[in-house]
Amino acid sequence: QVQLVESGGGLVQPGGSLRLSCAVSGSIFNIDTMAWYRQAPGKQRELVARITSRGSINYVDSVKGRFTISRDNSWMLYLLMNSLNPEDTAVYYCNAVLVVRGDQGHWGQGTLVTVSS
Repeated sequence: QVQLVESGGGLVQPGGSLRLSCAVSGSIFNIDTMAWYRQAPGKQRELVARITSRGSINYVDSVKGRFTISRDNSWMLYLLMNSLNPEDTAVYYCNAVLVVRGDQGHWGQGTLVTVSS
């Protein structure tokens, strides 16, 4: 079992920065990949950034060069968001996929990021 709890969201002005955190507990060493997703108003949930257990990283084009996904040795997951714009407004979700047969992924409760003047 894996539990994910996001934090760090809030209201920020355009051009500002936030760092989201995802606290991970449970079966840490069964994690294959971790990722940040977001769901903006009126849009489907989309993958923002993903990191594998081997260190491979990918980003959606719209955040490349602005966002950085990382983790520490305790599997705390982070998303550093720079140069935020109103289009980044969304609920951001932490996700983990385990190296367990048939695992469909595990989700946190989400944290709201609002970019507005």
